[in-house]
Amino acid sequence: MWEGKNKNRVKKKKSKLGLGRWRIVVAIVFLFCFSIIYQLFTLQVKDCDLYKAKASRQHEYSSMLTPDRGRIYFQEKKNNQENFFAAATNRDMATIYTVPKDVLNPEEMAHKFYNFFDKPRLEEEIREENKEREIKKEVIIATSTKETIISNYLKRFDKPGDVYEPLNIRIEINNFLKLYSYIIQPEYEVEGEIKESSLVEHFNNQEYEKYELDIKKEITVDDLKYRNGKVYYTGEQKEEDTTLIIPGIGFNVGSYRYYPENELGSQLLGFVSYVDGEGKGRYGLEEFFNTELFGEYGSIETDVGAGNIMIASDRDYIEAKDGADIVLTIDRNIQTFACDKLSKAVEKHEATGGSVIIIDPKTGAILTMCSEPKFNPNNYSEVEDISVYNNPNVLYQYEPGSVFKVITMAAAIDKNKVKPSTTYNDEGQIMIEGWYKPIKNADFSSKGAHGIVDMNYVLDYSLNTGAIFAMKQTGVEDFSAYVKDFGFGEKTGVELGSEGSGNMANLLRDRVKEIDAATASFGQGIAVTPLQMVMSYQAIANEGNLMKPYIVDKIVYEDREEITNPKEVRQVISKETAETMLAMLVNIVEKGHSTKAKVDGYYVGGKTGTAQIASKGGYRQNEYVHTFIGVAPIEEPRFVMLTKIDSPKDVQYAESSVVPLFQDIGEFILKYYQSPKTR
Repeated sequence: MWEGKNKNRVKKKKSKLGLGRWRIVVAIVFLFCFSIIYQLFTLQVKDCDLYKAKASRQHEYSSMLTPDRGRIYFQEKKNNQENFFAAATNRDMATIYTVPKDVLNPEEMAHKFYNFFDKPRLEEEIREENKEREIKKEVIIATSTKETIISNYLKRFDKPGDVYEPLNIRIEINNFLKLYSYIIQPEYEVEGEIKESSLVEHFNNQEYEKYELDIKKEITVDDLKYRNGKVYYTGEQKEEDTTLIIPGIGFNVGSYRYYPENELGSQLLGFVSYVDGEGKGRYGLEEFFNTELFGEYGSIETDVGAGNIMIASDRDYIEAKDGADIVLTIDRNIQTFACDKLSKAVEKHEATGGSVIIIDPKTGAILTMCSEPKFNPNNYSEVEDISVYNNPNVLYQYEPGSVFKVITMAAAIDKNKVKPSTTYNDEGQIMIEGWYKPIKNADFSSKGAHGIVDMNYVLDYSLNTGAIFAMKQTGVEDFSAYVKDFGFGEKTGVELGSEGSGNMANLLRDRVKEIDAATASFGQGIAVTPLQMVMSYQAIANEGNLMKPYIVDKIVYEDREEITNPKEVRQVISKETAETMLAMLVNIVEKGHSTKAKVDGYYVGGKTGTAQIASKGGYRQNEYVHTFIGVAPIEEPRFVMLTKIDSPKDVQYAESSVVPLFQDIGEFILKYYQSPKTR
């Protein structure tokens, strides 16, 4: 009986065990089915958009189409013919990079890059410096400079690991092919340590010691072609093109901004930076007109078939709109001549900088604008001081000095308070109420009092006391109003951006101090930009009408042109006053401090200014800004020109620095325009 009971118990245990296993199998199947259902739900519902996008990427192609950046042109207007010269354009350039671990011989490659890129430039610099230095010193300079340059290359050619190393070298395709040709040719220049004797011999003979060359082994640039980012050898002995690969050296090709005139007008133009990959204008016209020059992106979306072959379709194609071209008022010939003369003058006088601005007085068009120091926008990253990017003609302000006396005199004459024949007694100095010491003429220590003199004499000999006299006759409030009407204290609105407004705060108060008006009458205690200063003379040369300066002649879009029309700002002085002032300016050149501005066959008018440089708490000792503004020919003015030199070391007064500079440029312009002689 007990045995039967135990058998029943065993059967029950076995049936329970079978049931548990079956439940586990069912649970696994259920979980598996649920997982499949969940995955289907995820694919078809939850992440539907995501997987649609992934699928689209496999059989659809889309891309942004980059427009060509618009060009900037200088022009030449001569004999009723108009010619254009590219000041900023685009070129396909090769940007070189290296993967250091793949460079087979870093030292050899560093020497070759030095020889190709840096050696010619260094030797040219040495030849220039060698005129004033001893050859032995130049050898030391050349050797140390070479070692530094090669060391910098080695840092990029000899690094461990799989590192992408940009060389910061961008080169035109043709020159890039020459580089390829040079690198793969046998070494033919003596490498290793340069001895002083061989370098001195090179300086004297300008020749290199060379190995014998097997001409048949040389590969010239004519044997190389560039296609689709690759360099091919196309020698006659090869039936098919052979791709040339230089281990560790690669390049990317793209369209980059290029400035054919190099430094010419660099602060005017600015440059294009590719830091963000897009290419944005920085400084100057490139920044001011970046939107117009850049254009508009296009786009393309198309299907991709088997083998990644694109299926042509225009249903989703939007053509990129190239940027507009900009034609400047700058005359290339005048700009080139004037900027070259300025550069030589700054170097001659060991000055810290300088400027030339030339204006068409009838329209306000800027014919020339240049400054020193300058930079090459093709290599803008090489500058040591980024402040050189700024255009000092519109941004920086300075105390103009005696050139401002013409404005003071124009206000007094236009107000009928003085005439050119009006006299006063010059004592050489004058006390102003509220000031602790007398204001003196610049020549007081050598000339003393000038006695009874008229207003022509005041300008001819640049008497501070005479300017104060004229200002007092006008009255402080009216004098301040004329200064403002001439455009001082406000931006001119020229299309260059980053323009300064000057500082006339001393004359714009509700109650102007007598000392502030007195010093302002001869150009101290106020601040102007060079462009403001030359435009005030433009008004005098244009029958008293102040024009808005402009530098863009026209903007050329694909479907239209926007032409700049001259714009009159206001009538500042009467036509009669303007004619009187021009005659007084001629007197200064004929009899006064500016006789070196004379141009044979023409009547020229102008005024100098020698101003101390303001600094915190006063003025710098023995540092001056020299300015001359002239008009020619006086009967029918073709141009108004400002020449300015900062801190010249060898001369004290403007008549010995900026006046001869004006004369050189002015004579060129009159001949260039073929202006008929009038005397």
